[in-house]
Amino acid sequence: MLLTLYRTAMALARPLLMRKLRRRGAQEPLYLHAVHQRFAEYTPEESQAAAAHAGEWVWLHAVSLGETRAAAVLLQALREARPSMRLLLTNGTATGRQEGEKLLQPGDLQVWMPWDSRAATRRFVETFRPRLGLLMETEIWPEILAACDAADIPVVLANARMSDKTLRQSLRFASLARRIYGLLRVAYAQTAGDAGRLQQLGVPEIVITGNLKFDARPDPRQLALGQGLRSERDAAMSAAGQKPTPVLMLASSREGEEQLWVDALAALPAEQRLAAQWLLVPRHPQRFDEIAALLEQAGWKVRRRSAWGVADDNLGAPAGPSPGVPLASKALALPVNAGSDATPTVWLGDSMGEMVFYYALADLALMGGSFAPLGGQNLIEACACGCPVLLGPHTFNFAEASEQAIKAGAALRCEGMAEAVSKGLELVAGNVLPGQSMQRGQNEPALRAMREAAMDFSQRHQGAAQRIVQDLVQRGWLT
Repeated sequence: MLLTLYRTAMALARPLLMRKLRRRGAQEPLYLHAVHQRFAEYTPEESQAAAAHAGEWVWLHAVSLGETRAAAVLLQALREARPSMRLLLTNGTATGRQEGEKLLQPGDLQVWMPWDSRAATRRFVETFRPRLGLLMETEIWPEILAACDAADIPVVLANARMSDKTLRQSLRFASLARRIYGLLRVAYAQTAGDAGRLQQLGVPEIVITGNLKFDARPDPRQLALGQGLRSERDAAMSAAGQKPTPVLMLASSREGEEQLWVDALAALPAEQRLAAQWLLVPRHPQRFDEIAALLEQAGWKVRRRSAWGVADDNLGAPAGPSPGVPLASKALALPVNAGSDATPTVWLGDSMGEMVFYYALADLALMGGSFAPLGGQNLIEACACGCPVLLGPHTFNFAEASEQAIKAGAALRCEGMAEAVSKGLELVAGNVLPGQSMQRGQNEPALRAMREAAMDFSQRHQGAAQRIVQDLVQRGWLT
């Protein structure tokens, strides 16, 4: 009965999806690209390209930006095991599709994930006839799983995670959930906790392989550019007789969190507000202008990444300074936050695909998504860049990784934004936390200890991609 209602709703909801795409497309035009693919209504050219290698495609679905970056690590391991494989990549969001374009090689195809109606998913399967399907993390859709099962196409859930909240919601419709999750052949779970929750939903086989995000290597060019700019800025400030200020970052902030940050800073004395240079990087590009306006209304001078004049071939920024002009003097070495009477300046990271660059600039990051009840964002990437993190109370999407990072000394938990702002300012001032100096060396600053712990934490949990690929090969699904 519930499945019938779901099918009816999805069949009737096409106009609502079109309206949503038009609304999102007004801010992110890529949402309006190839809309016909959303309903598996392919052009003759697309159908011909699909048919040329039907039965050979390895289908990988990564809905958005974070999943696509994790998929990149898995894809590299897949290609190393089977260099001749043909990739069929699907995405659901504009940021995911844009990031996914970077992963394509000659002979690969990228299309939108089909709308989960019975007709669209059947057309998708009949058009491409993939040999194997890999869904990233949480992407469970009843109709696409049913269509693949009917065609005897094995589908696995890679880097699988399941929060307590999602489990409780799914068990409200336990019979339907178990029927749907039972269509998976195997789930490659991030943690033992995820495995236990997936088992309750009826996944037939679960293998604990770890989190793919630990396998991601920070882009060395972005690291070098960020660290170089930071060094040049500090040197220029010192030459001007100013003490270099530490950089605190609010990373991947979500709706409402920037206002929490503004309120937390407003409650502090001016001297404390100016003790660090703040860098804010919103999670979603459609909010860049909104956040800039919010900051300006709160009395901050905003310097947007898009106006810094710093570029690199592998970054998403606009054209850079003219040759021979030092990057830092052009972009970052200006006397910001020079005194209590100065207009405070905040850097706004209004670009995509540059998180490594931003983490390289920062001494410490407050992790967005964790100060509002949104489940947190990827703290593993920050740690891999040597940037320790402060977490809010809401990290259910990264529950075990968060606790592991805290235990390792790479992260600290805060009750809310106000505490995180105060603790961040305390840490970058060089104060030592109780117990840290005893573990890391006599009188060693806590922030340095956290930085070392972050690097160690990110390296100790690697290997998930190889474990997944080895299992796929052993099962004969990646021949």
